[in-house]
Order: sequence, then C-alpha cells, then structure tokens
Amino acid sequence: MVGSLRERRADEVCVRERGGTNGGDKQATEPVFADYELLPNTSDECFAAGGAPHPYATEIVRLLDAVGRAALRARQRLTMGAFLKGGITFNVYSDKKRGERIFPFDLVPRVVDGAAWDRVERGLVQRVAALNALLLDIYGEQRVIKEKVIPEGLLLKCPGYLPKLRGLAPPSNVFVHIAGIDLIRDAKGELLVLEDNARTPSGVSYVLENRAMMKRFLPYVFQHAHVRSVDEYPMRLRDALRAVEPTPCDDGAMVVLTPGPFNSAYFEHSFLARRMGTPLVQASDLFVDDAKVYVKTTAGPQRVSVVYRRIDDDFLDPEFFRADSLLGVPGIMKAYAAGNVTLANAPGNGVADDKAIYPYMPDVIRFYLSEEPILGQIDTLLCGRPNELEHVLANLHELVVKEVNGSGGYGMLVGPMASARERAEFAAKLRHNPDNYIAQPLVQLSTSPTLIDGQVVARRVDLRPFVVTGKDTWVLPGGLTRVALVEGSYVVNSSQGGGSKDTWVLQ
Repeated sequence: MVGSLRERRADEVCVRERGGTNGGDKQATEPVFADYELLPNTSDECFAAGGAPHPYATEIVRLLDAVGRAALRARQRLTMGAFLKGGITFNVYSDKKRGERIFPFDLVPRVVDGAAWDRVERGLVQRVAALNALLLDIYGEQRVIKEKVIPEGLLLKCPGYLPKLRGLAPPSNVFVHIAGIDLIRDAKGELLVLEDNARTPSGVSYVLENRAMMKRFLPYVFQHAHVRSVDEYPMRLRDALRAVEPTPCDDGAMVVLTPGPFNSAYFEHSFLARRMGTPLVQASDLFVDDAKVYVKTTAGPQRVSVVYRRIDDDFLDPEFFRADSLLGVPGIMKAYAAGNVTLANAPGNGVADDKAIYPYMPDVIRFYLSEEPILGQIDTLLCGRPNELEHVLANLHELVVKEVNGSGGYGMLVGPMASARERAEFAAKLRHNPDNYIAQPLVQLSTSPTLIDGQVVARRVDLRPFVVTGKDTWVLPGGLTRVALVEGSYVVNSSQGGGSKDTWVLQ
C-alpha cells in the first residue's frame, strides 16, 4: 500500500514535469532557478558569470524550470524514502551510534559538457597509465629513483610502500585495475586533479543508484537531456578483471572479498557483487591450498582466479602482513606471488595514493610516457622540507593541510575556516611530524545548483570519475559528484556530512 502510494505521487508529479495540470499552485510552476545566486569569484557548473546558463546546460535548465519548484521538492522527498527502502546506506566510523546513514542525494544534476569531457577522459587515461608504470617500476627496477625523478628518501618511506613486494608483478602487469581520480574546478574554470585513489576507491555504487533515481523521479527531463549512460560499469569491471586473470585457469571463479557488514562501504561491496554476478565472500569463505585460492561452495571447493578485494593491504593475509588480522585469507599472498590469482587492486598501491608523491606526478607522466600532462593539478608544499614547513606554519590561515596517507576528510585542516586555537593545535602536529603532511592553497571549488530546504542554492562540489583497466582502459562517463551541503563548506566527503548528485555528461 505504501509503495503504491509513493508510485501514485510520483506519477502525479510526472504530470507537472511534462507541463500538465498544476491546480493553479504558483509554487508548482515557479521556475526552479528563479532566485539562483552565484557565489563571487567562483565557477559554476551550470551558469556563466553573467547569470545565463552555459550553452550546454541551457536545455537542462529549461526542462527543470518547467518541472516547477514545488514538484521538484516533492520528488526530492520521495527519493530519500526510496534510498532508505532500498538499503542504500553507509556507515561512519566516527559516529558513536554506529548507525547506517542514507547518503544525502540532491535531485538537481551536475551537467557536464560532452565535448569538454573528451579531454578529461584522455587526461584520466594518461594519469592512470603513469600511476601503473610508477608502481611497476617501484617494485621492479626503480628507475624513477636512479634517475632522480622522485627522491629515494621520500619514496621509500611512504607508508604505502611495501618493500617485501619488491620483485612481485601482478598478472598482465596491471596494478591499478580501478582508480578514482578526484577532480575539482578552480575559479578560472579549469578542472584539476585533487588526488589519486588507487587502493580501494569507493563510491561507484552511488553513481549507479543516483542515476536510477533520476530515471525514476525525473523521467521526462532525463529522457530529453541525452545523457551518456553509466549502467555498463559493472560489466566493464567484470570484463576488465577477467581479461587479466592468470592463465591457464579455465574454470576459475571471480569473487568480491569484503571485510563484512560493519565496513562503511559494505552496501557497495554487495551491490557490485550482485551486479557483476559474482559471489560476495568473507575470509572464512576462502582458503589456499598448494598456492591456489578456493572458495567453499555447496558443490565443494571451486578454484578462484580473480579476487576483487575491498580489504586494506595490512589485513589481507595474516601470514604475510598483520598476524592479528581476522579479515584476511591466510596464504593468499603465496598464491599471488605464484601467479595463480589476480588481486584487484594489487597490493602495494598505497604508494601511488600518497599525497607526498602527488606533487611529482607531472614529472612522472613525462618520465614514463614522454607526454605533457593533459590535466593540471594543485601546487603542493611538502612539510617534510624545512623551508616549506616554515612557510606553511607562517601561512596556516591561508592553506589546507592534509595527512599524506589520509582519506575521507579526516586529519586535515582548512586554515581559512579554522579558529586560531585549531590552527595552533595543528601547528604543533606539524612540528612534531612534518613528514606526515602536505599543504595546498585553498581552491575556490566550483559550485552547482543544489536543492536545500526547498530553495536551489549554490554549493561547492568535486568529482570522482572511475577508471577501469584490464587489457585496455575505460572511463565511466561522469562519476560521483560530491557536494558540500553546509553553506560555506569546502568539505564534500560523505563522512563529513556531504551529499551526492548525479553527473550528466551530455552526448
């Protein structure tokens, strides 16, 4: 009964969306973007500086305005019920209640010019190729050190560098099967790489679920917007991983290895396993015999040739890494070293995520690919260098400081938004362990129209495209747009109260 009522309400709003009956309700026909205000000195994803829509977004603005503000607000409420009913949630480790949360979703899409996206796609393919070449070299010949592209002392002391993996190469020499490259747009309108995620990047399940919500609750707008599809991601991922499985292994299964339901991204683990048609397993479901991995089934043990693992390196194998890990599979690294199983992403990728390596990426691209970087990135200071540390300490009120191995918005200071006390406390951390931090200028992240309390307002966003590599590389059109829901905030992470949007890359 409740489901039928929701569907009936959605159908009623569909009538308004197509320009039908509105019952004389002024709010129902009030244009969505009627009072939209741009932030000063900031790029907007939908509107140009003068207030007119970007040419590529003009038709989307017209279609959404025709929906009406009241109808859009009603649809927004329905989406939250649909997310809850569908179990589309995540956990926050810092939440003392340890309850599951709905990832806040905004029904106003982020619109991306299709022609501009083609350049972004080329830049992402280039960057992932360079990251993979770097990892292959670090655990091999280490030419990048010998030719002084990256200082040896910096590279080899990265927390993500695992010396015991030296000499081990993954099947087909692919380290980065799945990458999440975070992008931001600066005040000049240029898309820049903010950071690389080459360990276990998460968030793609929300991309696919967000798209499903748009099709369900704004069907007419979506149908006429000519948006590039994202639905093929699970099959692209499955095929890419199958393409780099060890050979010969004709009967090898593929599994998704999860730490379990208490992990913050467990919804995504189960979602991807279901969409790829592969078993979702925990460590107790797998075992290793004669350097080969097997999964327990009702028909007996079955050989496993590909493990898409969502477990951090430290916990992957208690015989190889942490002996106290209850989440890993004893002996799985023996199977990996013997070339009998593909682990995606490959162990040891954390060095490519390290924010202290990030400043060297333009040189890394030139060194391995003999190409100029297609995508720019943010000027970065290494606090481990004494002269740069002094500059950071003297200018904390202007800078963003991050842990080199941090993620999720934890362990960072946004200087311009912090109090004097917070800056003083962070300065003490910097002096105590400067190698653990980098600093960057505060970039005025671009904004995108966002529905907050019934009004469409400008909120800052970033973008995480997902890049899949097997025998070749494929980029998901768009990715996860994360939005800072709090006025004035620059922090978009879900763990810090951010939300998400569907990203529409236009044909």
